[in-house]
Amino acid sequence: MCRGDGVNERGGGGLVRAAGCVLWRRGERHPIEVALVHRPKYDDWSWPKGKLKRGEDPLRCAVREVLEETGMRCVPGAALETSRYLVDGRPKEVHYWLAEAVGGAFAPNKEVDEVVWLPPADARLWLTHDRDRPLVDALLAELG
Repeated sequence: MCRGDGVNERGGGGLVRAAGCVLWRRGERHPIEVALVHRPKYDDWSWPKGKLKRGEDPLRCAVREVLEETGMRCVPGAALETSRYLVDGRPKEVHYWLAEAVGGAFAPNKEVDEVVWLPPADARLWLTHDRDRPLVDALLAELG
C-alpha cells in the first residue's frame, strides 16, 4: 500500500523518507564532540536517524529519533544536506539537522546498542558509510 506522501508501507519501489541529526555537545575532552550510534542489525556506525511516521514532519522525526536512539534531548539548529541513496533497490532520502545535546542518558535499545562521543576528526573515521562523512564538514562549517 502506498501512502499519500509517496512512501510505501509494505515494500515496493517507493521513496523511503527519513530524518536524523548530527548530534553534538561541548566536549569533555575536546571542544566539540559528536554522537555516533552503532546499529547491530547492520553492524554500522552512523548518525541517529529513522523513518518518518505517517504525516510526521521531518524535523519532528529527527528529534524523536535522536531521543529514541541515544536517550538525549536536543535543540535542533541549522538544516544540513539531504542524503540520497538506494537501500535494497529503493530510493531513500534522509533529511539532517544540526542538533545540540542538552541532556539525557543512553540506554541500549532494540535498534542501538552503543553510542560514542567523538571529536569530529575521529567521527569521520568511525562512520561506516562514505555518504555520512560530508556531514562532519557541514557541522564544522556551521559551528565555525
